[in-house]
Amino acid sequence: MSPAAARARALAGVGRLEMAETAVREGLAETPADAELLGLLAGLRRLQGHHTDALEFAEAAVAAAPGQAVVHIERAECLLLLNRSEDARAAATEAVRLAPNRPEPHRALARCLVLRRDFGGARSAAIRAVTLAPHSVPDLMTLAEVERNAGDRDAARAAAARALAEDPEDAEGRWMIALLDAEKLRVREAMLGLRQLAADHPDRYGAPALTWPIRGLLAGLRRGLLAGVPLVVVLTLGGRWWAPSLLLARGAAVVMALVTVGLAIRVLTPAGRLPWLCLGLLPQRTRRAIGTGLVAASGAVHLLLWYAMSPHWLTLTLVAASVAVLLTAGAVERARPAD
Repeated sequence: MSPAAARARALAGVGRLEMAETAVREGLAETPADAELLGLLAGLRRLQGHHTDALEFAEAAVAAAPGQAVVHIERAECLLLLNRSEDARAAATEAVRLAPNRPEPHRALARCLVLRRDFGGARSAAIRAVTLAPHSVPDLMTLAEVERNAGDRDAARAAAARALAEDPEDAEGRWMIALLDAEKLRVREAMLGLRQLAADHPDRYGAPALTWPIRGLLAGLRRGLLAGVPLVVVLTLGGRWWAPSLLLARGAAVVMALVTVGLAIRVLTPAGRLPWLCLGLLPQRTRRAIGTGLVAASGAVHLLLWYAMSPHWLTLTLVAASVAVLLTAGAVERARPAD
């Protein structure tokens, strides 16, 4: 390892990414084709959110040292962030070919396969990484993420628990446990874990993490209404030929409204005031999108109840419009800032 690389790694290890980047660039001024420094620069740019720049440096590192697995891993990480999952998978596969007995390439491949929803392949790659490094927290957490995305929350919790047994203060492990609690609607336990995590890592797990009850509720409502409203429409259309179908449509509207209200109570009541207080700390665009989503969801519930009492196509059209607004607000909320 060159002195410039050693200094950069030390600075990055304490969170001084800009200073680390400066050290890398100074090293590259002397040895511009140094693959290690190019890979480091790609990683630093990636961590700072400059994904396009990061990919350019990662590709330069691959060109300088195509036989090094680490540069292919860095390229795969950059490609993942740019949503180029097929190219990322190819890069990770090449890293596995070059270093089959190292856990890092298998870990990278697992993450790529998760995005391609190849959960069987992702699980095999993650298990291979854990087999090679059974005490590695990053590999155990990769396995936990794979299992969570595959829908096996018990296996995900077990992997995260193994990671926390190795390092009880690991932030990603604690985040995973809180997330799994949230997905099982164990709201109090999730909020307790998140509050402790935010206190220890305010820069990484601050207001966005603590607003999950509101944001998670909106995500659930988007999925539920998107599935339920078309059903009401179909049943209403069926009422033209079979009268009881209209009655079923009205009943479905009532059920949807009550389930939505019940879910909101189930999530927001135990969460308390903290998520609402943290909502004010989010960026303005995100706050506006969440506020719009809440208004649209509330409007959809009221309109569904109104439709159940007095079925009319205009009311149903307004319900569909409310759902469209809810979906649009969700897309705005989830949109990543431009690189």
